[in-house]
Amino acid sequence: MPVTTGIVVPVPFRYSAFFMLYNSFFGPARTMVLLALGCLGACSGPSSGPSAGTGAATTADSLGTTAPVAPANSPLQIVAQFREPQIVGVAVLPNGRIFGDFPRWDNNPVAPIAEIGPGNTLKPYPDAEWCKWDETVRNEPQKHWICPQSVYADPSGMLWVLDPASPGIKGTVAGGPKLVKIDPATDKVVQNIAVPASVAPSKSYLNDVRVDPEAQYAYITESGIGSLVVIDLKTGKSRQLLAGHKSMLGDTTLNIKADGKLLVDPTGKQGQFNADGIALSHDRQYLYWKPLTSYALYRIKTEALRNPALTEAQLAAQIEDLGKVPASDGMILDAQDNLYLSAFEDHSIKRRTPDGKIETVVQDPRLEWPDTFAFSADGRTLYVTNSAIHKTATWNQGVGQQDQPYHIFKMAVGK
Repeated sequence: MPVTTGIVVPVPFRYSAFFMLYNSFFGPARTMVLLALGCLGACSGPSSGPSAGTGAATTADSLGTTAPVAPANSPLQIVAQFREPQIVGVAVLPNGRIFGDFPRWDNNPVAPIAEIGPGNTLKPYPDAEWCKWDETVRNEPQKHWICPQSVYADPSGMLWVLDPASPGIKGTVAGGPKLVKIDPATDKVVQNIAVPASVAPSKSYLNDVRVDPEAQYAYITESGIGSLVVIDLKTGKSRQLLAGHKSMLGDTTLNIKADGKLLVDPTGKQGQFNADGIALSHDRQYLYWKPLTSYALYRIKTEALRNPALTEAQLAAQIEDLGKVPASDGMILDAQDNLYLSAFEDHSIKRRTPDGKIETVVQDPRLEWPDTFAFSADGRTLYVTNSAIHKTATWNQGVGQQDQPYHIFKMAVGK
């Protein structure tokens, strides 16, 4: 749906206008199924559905596809939902403002970074000009979101956007990779750090970021080559570290699946996803990461990452292998050092306790590729997106298989 510059635009998954259009294409039977599933419109709580013990995870519709149904006891509440565009990242400010990240992968969203308002509305952020990317602005790659991948609220309440500048993950736009700081009090960009080609070359894909506002450093996972990127926020200087190290690389021999199916790209090659999930301990002494197609979890002292005098071998010697965890995308640590992982293989959120025990926090079929996390300011509410990456056209021979809206969920955690 076209967006008028500067206007808050409702996502086109709303009530009567949608019903008219939907019925004209698919008939009333499918619409009635969707209504029965409670998946239309803005929702403040979990949808009704069968008990978790019934095993009825989906409901067939008139086209023969299936739509996930919430277990009756699911703690997940719907914060927002979008038939399009595809959401990946979420950030929540201390005052409760919510932001989403909608990368330019299979589609070209009008608001790749957006503030999310009531009724699933999306406001281009920080403004429509930053969200613009077309032939008229190709010569200004540092002033526009090209393919933003991560939106993150740091402990001081500043908002950061990481842009690998690789539309469709097909190669970086020259001069485009960047890390951008926005002050939500003014909704203005206050720092823009270009990441040079020596750190983010054409085959790179800057994936996720964590920021330490006290030490003034940012830590980034890079998935294309498989590396960590460390940025000194005081100088703007960035370094690529541990490129190609085994802790950075996905493993295709594990045959990791989503919905029971291997991820196979258009060329028939099994997907390999390198360094992806990232988490910073609350004392900011440790950085955790893992490759996405991997069952391994690693961490390292952030002090070592900030030390340019260490060689790659010396740095690698300080990596701690924390053992086996589920295949997952996003990660986040709470104040008690419990590590939450978005486990896409079985539609769940797992939690790794400080002693290494793996617990299931919630399992819900609506968690189709649970992706990125954010906490509320008090740490008692956990937000998560479901990006349904395995349902997109790229991984389905060019035909999207999305069977529900993309969501932002929330749930109560902790005490």
